[in-house]
Amino acid sequence: MEKLIQLAKENIKNSYSPYSKFPVSAILELKNGKIYKGVNIENAAYGLANCAERSALFSAYSDGIRKSDIKRLLVYTDHDYFVSPCGSCRQVMRELMEDDAEIILVNNHDETKVVRNIELLPLGFSKQDL
Repeated sequence: MEKLIQLAKENIKNSYSPYSKFPVSAILELKNGKIYKGVNIENAAYGLANCAERSALFSAYSDGIRKSDIKRLLVYTDHDYFVSPCGSCRQVMRELMEDDAEIILVNNHDETKVVRNIELLPLGFSKQDL
């Protein structure tokens, strides 16, 4: 866990968040130990921004990774409180990660809160709803 937290802290400098001034770093760990990093990337047209969680997941999926390969996702912000994924990220996480995958929230005191993916969006929309 300490290695993931350190990676997240180093990675946060890659955030492009000139509008919100709220950098976020996400570290996706696979079951085989491989790591994918993501940061939030904003845009002057706000709707075109992408969150750190989705950046990490999309990078992994672009590389051929699928939900059965994913162990956990760590989300770090440089604040003294926990920041939970937004609704859009929760929906994407629910589809692209297994329900029991760990989601680890980390604050700037290295305190952690661990939840399962399904706990973030218990009634998420899925392909079964189509």
